[in-house]
Amino acid sequence: MKTSKKLTFSLVLTILLLALLFFLDANKAQYGMAYTVLQKGIILAVVAVSMNLVTGFTGLFSLGQAGFMAIGAYITAIFLIPADSIKDVYYISGVSPAILNFKNFLESGPAWTQALIPYVALIIGGLAGALFAALIGIPVLRLKSDYLAIATLGFSEIMRAVISSPQLDTITNGSYGLKKIPGFSSLFQTFMIAAVCIAFMILLIRSTFGRSFKAIREDEIAAEAMGINLFKHKQLSFIIGSFFSAVSGGMLAMFMRSIDSKTFSISLTYDILLIVVIGGIGSATGSIISALLVTASKEWWLRFFDTPLYIGDFQVPLFRTGFRMVIFSIVLLAVVLFYQRGIMGKNEFSWDRIGKRITKLRASMKHTSKEGGSKNV
Repeated sequence: MKTSKKLTFSLVLTILLLALLFFLDANKAQYGMAYTVLQKGIILAVVAVSMNLVTGFTGLFSLGQAGFMAIGAYITAIFLIPADSIKDVYYISGVSPAILNFKNFLESGPAWTQALIPYVALIIGGLAGALFAALIGIPVLRLKSDYLAIATLGFSEIMRAVISSPQLDTITNGSYGLKKIPGFSSLFQTFMIAAVCIAFMILLIRSTFGRSFKAIREDEIAAEAMGINLFKHKQLSFIIGSFFSAVSGGMLAMFMRSIDSKTFSISLTYDILLIVVIGGIGSATGSIISALLVTASKEWWLRFFDTPLYIGDFQVPLFRTGFRMVIFSIVLLAVVLFYQRGIMGKNEFSWDRIGKRITKLRASMKHTSKEGGSKNV
């Protein structure tokens, strides 16, 4: 396919997406479920791509995403909670004077700086996640396979325990969590932040560093023989993946508007891993598509099965609260059986691939019509 056609199709697709976002923003009350699903789905897409960067492209089986998300979420939330509301949030043990003074300092600045606070908060939350990743990466990245997974999963649970500990009540509000977190101004803002994060990771994957990551994934011994510094590149992948996991945690805090330590339990990491596996381990596009599909299925499409169903006076059995998760599990089982490498495998979105499939479909339809015509004769 010619480059001009690719650019035209990409431009049309972008315009259609922007039109959809602005339409949903303008009709949020009428299409609230679609609005919520798209917002949560694209946030999970960011952390899914970051997990794929570490697991799918570098071959490091890390399960610490929930821990890094918690770091980013709490730092972002502390930045964003208004100063006049923060005492109401920390009503049990009170708020640390340092946080209160910092909040007053932030809100005393010029009006134009207030619009930048959410972006600065997300970046600082990401940097905090990257710092923790750099520290724990020194010992844990020398482990392999299941041992690395267990170590990172342990880190995630340690972070959750530390955040909810009474000793940090004046900072994290302990087990009571943080509330009154300002949300996104629009659906467009959420997609813009997610697009920047995902685009950066895709560019990294396509760079020389990305090729080194893939070489490590395929064969560490061969990669080292080619002159690739294994520990340096593993640590780089782990730190960058953790940075964007923390950013997505901050975005999740803005989406939910209230968080506590239970928000970042092990089940969140498993949900992210599920999205990566369904989309395709080693496919950023697959992670994005899978995040949107899984979120829509769990939060929207399958809710029909949670509502009692009557045919006349007869109540159809099993249609009750929680049954949608049974159906969701069956759908997942079917996807895994028929798409063992995920929806996209290791492939990425490509206009050339779409063009080839359309050409093959047309050729098969012509062949079928010719066969039908010859039989009629």
